Amino acid sequence: MKLLKLFFGTALASLLLAGNADAQLGRQQGLLDPNIAGEKELLALPHMNAELVKGLLENRPFLSMTDLNAFLSKSLKAEQLTELYGKLFLHLNLNTAPEAEIMMIPGVGKRIAHEFEEYRPYKSLAQFRKEIGKYVDEKEVARLEQYVFVPINLNTAGDEDILSIPGSGKRVLHEFKEYRPYKNLEQFRREMGKYWNAKEVARLERYITLD
Repeated sequence: MKLLKLFFGTALASLLLAGNADAQLGRQQGLLDPNIAGEKELLALPHMNAELVKGLLENRPFLSMTDLNAFLSKSLKAEQLTELYGKLFLHLNLNTAPEAEIMMIPGVGKRIAHEFEEYRPYKSLAQFRKEIGKYVDEKEVARLEQYVFVPINLNTAGDEDILSIPGSGKRVLHEFKEYRPYKNLEQFRREMGKYWNAKEVARLERYITLD
């Protein structure tokens, strides 16, 4: 009986830990989000000068890596962008990011970009780790994970998943849950528009789904 209790207790703990580990944004290793990073953080990055940082702050939020890359490409060369993207990157939606954006991740070529797309749709980051782990080692999976996210279901996501959205906090958590159940994204935009401007609502919307 004691062994049985120990088994179920261990199993339950493992499930809880797995849930905690699988918040919808990949585990971060110091990668900065261009939409929420502070001025001092941005100035400390390679190839980022005061003028470029000022322009980035004025033009954000960026809603795709394509947009961010287009802005930065006006001032930086390809090799400079590659170095910068090792420190600064807009997280990619694992289920919708185009191949061109996936290949902006430093060190990712066509083969790995193909594998990213091969296993769609992703339901969790655990699925991403398992599938991409067939092709690269654990350390590389961990590096790649920080560049991606799996959208959360707006009506069912737990507190930890909501709080994993970059720039979120207790207020975002409260307002997201306050208006459940959401019938469509128009409702989300309308309700969140009471608290944030349209650009910020669009930034938050990147991380959610109703599917």
